[in-house]
Amino acid sequence: MSDHPPTQRIPVEPVGSAPATATLAAPEPPGTPDALDTPEPPLDTPDALAAAGPGTAGPGTAGVELSDGIRLEVEQVGPATAPITVVLLHGWTLDHRTWHRQVSALVENLGDAVRIISYDARGHGRSGVSNLGTATLARLGDDLAELLDRLAPTGPVVLVGHSLGGMTIMEYAHRHPDDFATRIAGLVFVATTAEGHTHTCYGLPTRVAWLIRLAETTGAGVLARCGGLRTPQPLLQALRPSLRWLLFGDDCASEDIRLTTSAVSRAALVAIGGLRSSIGRQHRLDTLATLGDLPVAALVGDRDRLTPPRCTESIVETLPDTELTVCPGAGHMLMLERPDEVNAALLEVVRRALAPIPAQRRPHPH
Repeated sequence: MSDHPPTQRIPVEPVGSAPATATLAAPEPPGTPDALDTPEPPLDTPDALAAAGPGTAGPGTAGVELSDGIRLEVEQVGPATAPITVVLLHGWTLDHRTWHRQVSALVENLGDAVRIISYDARGHGRSGVSNLGTATLARLGDDLAELLDRLAPTGPVVLVGHSLGGMTIMEYAHRHPDDFATRIAGLVFVATTAEGHTHTCYGLPTRVAWLIRLAETTGAGVLARCGGLRTPQPLLQALRPSLRWLLFGDDCASEDIRLTTSAVSRAALVAIGGLRSSIGRQHRLDTLATLGDLPVAALVGDRDRLTPPRCTESIVETLPDTELTVCPGAGHMLMLERPDEVNAALLEVVRRALAPIPAQRRPHPH
C-alpha cells in the first residue's frame, strides 16, 4: 500500500437525499474455469478457503437449495454460535472468491467472534443457473432474505456488498424492510451504486459512452437468451486486456486479474445478460434514507469506470453515520486492489456492530 497515494477516509454527515448518480456493476464474460483458476496457498490457510478453484471445496463449503430449487454455493467460516455474522456479496459476473482477503482479515482479527458467510449468486460461480425470468435484482434480494432465514435466523448481521452485491443489499432492504430493520447491524458498500446506470460513463466522453452502452444493452439481450452457456475460453482470453482496463485502476497484480477472469469464466450468459436490465433501472436512494442509524462504510476508487465516486457519494449523503473512503488510483475491484483499506473499513463496522445494540434502532426521518 505504501506505493499508493494516501487514501482519503472522509467522515460524512447526512445531508438528506442526494442528486441522481449511478452505475452498474462490472459486466464480464465467462470461459473454461479450470484452465483459468488462480493458484492459491495451501488449502488450510484462510486465504485459500475463499480463493480455491473449481472442484476444491474447502471446509464449510456446501450447497443451499432455495425454495425455487436453485442451489447456491455457500461457504461458511467460523462458529455458528459467534455473536455476529458477516455476509459477503460479490459483484456482477464474479463469485465469492473475490472476498478471500477479507475472509482472512476477519478470521485473523476477530477469530471465533465472527461467522462469515459468502456465496455465489444464482447464475454465478458454482451456483445453479435459473431461467431468464429470475435473472433480476428483485430475485437476488429475495435470495438473500431466504439465505439469512436458513443460515443465520438469529443474531445481528453485517452485510457487505461489492457492486451488484451492494445493489442486492438495497433490494433486500426494499423488499424485506421489517427483516432488515430487526436483523441488520451494519453495512459496507464497496464500489456500488443506488441509481442504476445513470452515471456509468466508463471514464469516456459522453457520446462514446452512450454508444458503448447501446452496444452493451443490445448485446445483453442476446446473451440473456443463451441460458447456462459460458463464454468460450479463447474469447475470454482475448477479452482479458479489456477486463483489466475496465475493472482495475493504475495497478493490477497478475494473480488478481487471473482470479477475476476465472470468476468471470463461471458466470452463465443468462445471468450476464438477464441482470443487465434491472441493474440499469434500479433506484434505491429512497430506500436507503429509511434505514435508520447504522454503522456504515462506503468505499470507491477514483479510477472506477463502472461506479465512479459520485455513485458512492450519493449513498453516503443519504445514509447517516457513514464513513467514505476514496482510494486514489484504484478501480472497481477494491477488495483485490486495496485490501487493507477495505479490511480496515469492514473491521471497524463489525466492531461497532458488536457494541451493545439499542433495543430499537431509531428510524431515519423521511
